[in-house]
Amino acid sequence: MNHKRNSKFQDPKSKNSFLHWILLIALCFLTCFEALAQLPRPGAECTEKYFSLLKGRSIALVANQSSLVGKQHLVDTLIHSGIHVARVFCPEHGFRGNADAGEEIASEKDEFTGIEIVSLFGNKVKPSKRDMVGIDLVVFDIQDVGVRFFTYLSTLQYVMEACAENNKLLIVLDRPNPNGFYVDGPVLDLKFRSFVGLNPIPIVYGMTIGEYAKMVNEEGWLKNKIKCKLQIIICENYDHNWSSELPVRPSPNLPNLQSILLYPSICLFEGTIISLGRGTDYPFQAFGHPELKICSFKFTPRSIPGMSKSPLYLGKECCGVDLSKFNRSQIYSNKKLILDWMILAYANCSQKDSFFHSYFDMLAGNKILKEQIRSGQDPETIRESWKKDLEIFMKIRKRYLLYPDF
Repeated sequence: MNHKRNSKFQDPKSKNSFLHWILLIALCFLTCFEALAQLPRPGAECTEKYFSLLKGRSIALVANQSSLVGKQHLVDTLIHSGIHVARVFCPEHGFRGNADAGEEIASEKDEFTGIEIVSLFGNKVKPSKRDMVGIDLVVFDIQDVGVRFFTYLSTLQYVMEACAENNKLLIVLDRPNPNGFYVDGPVLDLKFRSFVGLNPIPIVYGMTIGEYAKMVNEEGWLKNKIKCKLQIIICENYDHNWSSELPVRPSPNLPNLQSILLYPSICLFEGTIISLGRGTDYPFQAFGHPELKICSFKFTPRSIPGMSKSPLYLGKECCGVDLSKFNRSQIYSNKKLILDWMILAYANCSQKDSFFHSYFDMLAGNKILKEQIRSGQDPETIRESWKKDLEIFMKIRKRYLLYPDF
């Protein structure tokens, strides 16, 4: 009997089957490894490209919760590598990313590292001459979402100005842009220049934060057309067709890719009486109003510390539309802002005279868009009015691209 068992074990077919499974498993591991190797690698993770520039220097870091090297914060990565971080400048939502939109951030010390934190949101948006004393260079590392009114763009610009005025090098650690696969929207009329839009770019500009920094510098958009000493640490394996979930939410009310992709189209509601679902578990994935005539979906905003402490229509039931399951493949294929929701909400709102706030014009970048909506123009007619300015912008944009375009 033992002889029979041994003969069976030596069966060539059995051996072939065993080898087949080994090869199959090895192939699966190789495929997974190759897939991981092709994922975009943010500039911050390419430490071999910039650590040598920081060693022995006193640096200031412009950062927030999105400034990660793998799963570790950039501040901790630098400190553990023996690099001296003298100061951290933080944008809207704070260094740890837990402050409400528009909430003024106080300067303080980081509870984990003891490093001085200087707020660049509220009354102070630009590092002062005093803030730059004792600093050899500045490193900027914040996740952008590729939308003009995302305020980290303005923070970048004011930091560039401070570096230029104080003769400091600015190193931008570039990151992939989840909305970098298209360009659309009205180009900002400089009459409506504000912290939610400083330069003549469209709402969706299709560039990484590093590409955008190059454009700002070379187009003379800094104060008095000064130039910043600028170095970009580019991403690896990135092109403008990429879009995927981010490892950390870029701001408290953009919790997932769905909200990030919807953000360019529906953030304009922030300039109206319509709620965008702040104070719910699906911010920027719904819109509504207590008296909206369309009511396929209902939600009641509540106070959520770290996201929305005092949301619009707190405790009031809102009628509206659920976008949390909207098929985002339409955004990928059409590569356009979706104006239909704004037009729909305006048409079904009984408070048309008060529907738009003055803030809407700053978000839109002009005073024309709200009049187009009021007059009942369809999306394609509205979009046609952007065409000439977009063509001009696309020629400018092309000069500063660092990655294969869409």
